[in-house]
Amino acid sequence: MLFGGLSAAGGLGLAMLLNRERKGVGFYRAALFTPVVFSLVATALIWQAIYQPDGVFNNILGAVGLGSWKHSWLADPDTALYAVLVPALWRQLGYVMVLYLAGLKGIDPALYEAAKLDGATGWQQFRHVTWPQLRSVNAVVLSVIIIDSLRSFDVVWSMTKGGPYHSSELLSTYMYSTAFQSLRLGYASALAVVIFILAFGVIVTYLVRAFREDQ
Repeated sequence: MLFGGLSAAGGLGLAMLLNRERKGVGFYRAALFTPVVFSLVATALIWQAIYQPDGVFNNILGAVGLGSWKHSWLADPDTALYAVLVPALWRQLGYVMVLYLAGLKGIDPALYEAAKLDGATGWQQFRHVTWPQLRSVNAVVLSVIIIDSLRSFDVVWSMTKGGPYHSSELLSTYMYSTAFQSLRLGYASALAVVIFILAFGVIVTYLVRAFREDQ
């Protein structure tokens, strides 16, 4: 839920911020989308190095006078999940941003001009023009986030292997460890089927909704 909410809200916010054409906006769009093309394992290794006790993150905290906040972020059950969440968001935000940018480009500018003539504020334009026009994009984003959440494996396994003490465990990492570490292949197969059914249900729901809208 936290990953999905932050991905959608952050991606929409970045898209709104970078939607207007201005000098250098293309560079920022490309910079935010670049993590999407990185290998997930490479992304995990980079952030694993950043989170090391003598890594960049703790060094920055020390440099700004927050040395007491230095921490073994991936080794503490209270912080491991949030530490893993950051690189996952780092990659997901650019992807969601591109989806919302495509949706924003498709909104008829005449709708905003009419809203301005009626004296609508920025928030009212977003609420009554932008958000309703992004309804189909929201469905795509929601489907993508749910499916990505179900199949997330590489980043978590590379950084924490679901630990410590299962604090960053996902359904996919639990299935893998059950199959190849505990050798409970039957139970792991059942988990794989559950993941498949959940992902398939999301895809079918989206396709049915899209088909009804086209009619």
